[in-house]
This record gives sequence, C-alpha cells and structure tokens, in this order.
Amino acid sequence: MDLQIGLPLFATPPIKSCFNLQMTKKEQFLTDHNRLSPSSMQATMPLLSHFRTDKRLLFKDDNWNLDKLRRPFITWLTSLKLEEREAINKEGEV
Repeated sequence: MDLQIGLPLFATPPIKSCFNLQMTKKEQFLTDHNRLSPSSMQATMPLLSHFRTDKRLLFKDDNWNLDKLRRPFITWLTSLKLEEREAINKEGEV
C-alpha cells in the first residue's frame, strides 16, 4: 500500500452535523422559527416571552436553541386558543 507523502492522513473536510446545536438569542430563534413556519404558526416576541415564563424548566440560561426549543414551542403554541394568542400579543404591545 502506497502512502502519499505530504498529504494529511484525513484530507476530507469534517462532516457538519445536521443539527445546529449552537446557542442563539431570542431574536435569532424568532427569525429562524418564522422562516421555517407557515403563517399560522408565526411567533412574536410577546409569545416567546410568555412561552419562556410558562416553560421555565426548559431554560437554564438565556439561550434559545432552535433544535431544543422549537418542538416544545410549537406544541405550546398550538395548545393556545386564537383569543389567547391575541391577548398575549396585545399585552406585549403596551
């Protein structure tokens, strides 16, 4: 077996994970979630703040990991009635 001199043993680039485990801020979570969601599932800052209050055990710090929090957020969001969503958004406007 011939080895080529000068080439690194592992010449292929590392494989990127399909999961984005990077921690993000709330604004980035909002942007990413809304980009991936239909109009009926769009998030707002007041909704995210209320979600964090309701589900505080999911948060250890100020990080909003999309892979960790998006599914629980969607479950929480779909459990709200339209009137509840509207009330939360109005509270955030004041």
